[in-house]
Amino acid sequence: MDVDNFGQEIEELRSRVRKIWQRTATQPNSQQELIIEAFDELQMSVEELLAASEELELTRAGAERERQRYQELFDFAPDGYLVTDTVGKILEANYAAATMLSIRQKYLVGKPLIVFIAQQDRQIFRSLINNSQQIQDYIMDIKPRLGKSFPASISVSPVYDLQEKLVGWRLLLRNLSEAKQAQEQVAKRTEELAKANQQLLSEITEHKRAKSQLVHLAFHDVLTGLPNRALFMNRLEDAVNYSQRHSDYLFAVLFLDLDRFKVINDSLGHTFGDQLLLTVAQRLQECLRSTDMAARLGGDEFIILLVGIRDVLEVVGVVERVQKNLSLPLVLDGHEVSTTASIGIALSITDYKQPEDYLRDADIAMYRAKAQGRACYEIFNPDMHIQAMAHLELVNELRRAIELQEFRIYYQPIVSLSHGKITGFEALIRWLHPKHGIVLPEYFMSAAQETGLIILIEQWVLYEACHQIHQWQEQFSSSCGELAEYPLTISVNLCTTRFSEENLLPHINKVLQDTGLPAPNLTLEITEGVIMENHDQAIIRVKQLKNLGIKLAIDDFGTGYSSLGRLHHFPINQLKIDRSFVSGSIFDDGNLDIVQTIITLAHKLGVDVTAEGVETEEQLAMLRKLNCEYGQGYFFSHPLDSSQATALIMANPQW
Repeated sequence: MDVDNFGQEIEELRSRVRKIWQRTATQPNSQQELIIEAFDELQMSVEELLAASEELELTRAGAERERQRYQELFDFAPDGYLVTDTVGKILEANYAAATMLSIRQKYLVGKPLIVFIAQQDRQIFRSLINNSQQIQDYIMDIKPRLGKSFPASISVSPVYDLQEKLVGWRLLLRNLSEAKQAQEQVAKRTEELAKANQQLLSEITEHKRAKSQLVHLAFHDVLTGLPNRALFMNRLEDAVNYSQRHSDYLFAVLFLDLDRFKVINDSLGHTFGDQLLLTVAQRLQECLRSTDMAARLGGDEFIILLVGIRDVLEVVGVVERVQKNLSLPLVLDGHEVSTTASIGIALSITDYKQPEDYLRDADIAMYRAKAQGRACYEIFNPDMHIQAMAHLELVNELRRAIELQEFRIYYQPIVSLSHGKITGFEALIRWLHPKHGIVLPEYFMSAAQETGLIILIEQWVLYEACHQIHQWQEQFSSSCGELAEYPLTISVNLCTTRFSEENLLPHINKVLQDTGLPAPNLTLEITEGVIMENHDQAIIRVKQLKNLGIKLAIDDFGTGYSSLGRLHHFPINQLKIDRSFVSGSIFDDGNLDIVQTIITLAHKLGVDVTAEGVETEEQLAMLRKLNCEYGQGYFFSHPLDSSQATALIMANPQW
């Protein structure tokens, strides 16, 4: 029940009581009844009033809760709320507004709002509260009591009384400084993002360029710019697949290995070697059609793919054109050089399914061409593959032989022709093969040199031979007076690969130290081809070896290069005449003159001579007549194992 209804109830009660008293005045006899009736009416009315009072109390409590709720919402709203009168004096303010204006709520009420408006916006504010009759939104600068001005959004709405009369204003204040800062931050961030986007675009462009470069590097040789093995094999695979679908389609794979490139590279330096490889790459491309491909495998090896060829004669024509182009002279830093290539050819008529098979066959044919000499080419045939497999098996067996120490050293005596006594031995390697028995070096040394296994083999031979000869020296120095005065010597062969090896000198030094053999008792035998092929560097290496105190001999002299004019440059101790000049009936076919010339030359150079292949007493007599110092051959002894050689030393034979 509201207040108006409650007032009406009171008026009705008064009216009924008044009527009862009027009736009492006119009807005195019924006074008692009227009083009773009046009290009944009064009691009923009181009860109704009590009920109305309770209902009113409930209504007031509900209204108070709503007011409290509104007040809490008003006070703790995140935005500032103000209520002013019509001239802008603050009547109400919430906590947010007080905080925003830097003044406590109770001190804020009663103050004119305009004092908190920045000077430049006060005219707008006056116009707003004087003229506005509807909700308006404005942005003004607020000047709090303390602190700096800040921009604020102000929403203004009018307040009316029950008679629709304007009695004031409601204002919603919202601090825009954070929004402004956020806007500025967004603008700044937008600018940063724009720059980052530009940087990203630049990086993407660079990434694409780098990726393109990486792809190029992945499929091209860095030095020459030619395709590399990976790209070549892709193209070869395409050719193989196409030939499977078209039986009349022919292609060929050429495998090129430059002749004497190592000599040029070592003598002129790697820079000039690189220039030569660049020139070779250019000249190869000049010989090919646009549909063909030349690629570099690495080092001085190149491969060529010829596609859509008519027959083998067309391939041979390309090979001859390549050889002609490569042989043209090239001047590098004042040095005129030229090169040729050993070329292996694999034709698609073999009908392989895998591209690697063609490359393998071309490689096999190239090695066959290289064995024939320079500027040669070979076309692959199945027999070459059989031989290559046998070669591979041999190499694998050699590796196993090194690991299992299947090699043995046999010793062939070297005899002083003036005294007829043994002065030393030559160490000759033999392979004690588990299936084939004793295998001579001519059957496996070539493969050992090609694969580099010769280094391990010769290192083992050098140590074993030096160790054995030192044991003999100690064993027989006291029992044989001649050996005490002239200790036994050992001769060990040194191949081309070992001669050029960087750690050769340190290794020899270590062997001599470990075995205790004096350096003058060791003779290293090298072929004349080894020292002639790289003349200047060979002289340096020979002098280094001489400085160690060991002796040097040129083996198989007369069978290699025409080196007589250069021989005096090399500080050697001995020449060994090849057995081919000594064998036969008293040096047949003019060999006697050759042997005599070699001995005379050696003596003029101040070096000794050892004749190999002495097999008869007549040959021995002739060599003595020619004043040859030493002899070696079956006439004296076949190569012996260590126990047999020990027995021969103990026998102390005289020839």
